[in-house]
Amino acid sequence: RMGEDTKVGIRNVRREANDTLKRLEKDKDITEDDLKRGEKEVQDVTDEFVSRVDRVIEEKEKDLMEL
Repeated sequence: RMGEDTKVGIRNVRREANDTLKRLEKDKDITEDDLKRGEKEVQDVTDEFVSRVDRVIEEKEKDLMEL
């Protein structure tokens, strides 16, 4: 349960970051290319942290099964 809640939190941060990037592009503070690059970077970081959470969940489940 905690792992799933953590992943939801990570996704919420991703959404906020993407919203900020879109607002910056709309306000002409960044270019469309910067927006796309930023969205890709945010997604890459999101994927990495979700993978880390998945690994921790897997390890904990394994530990519990051994008990």
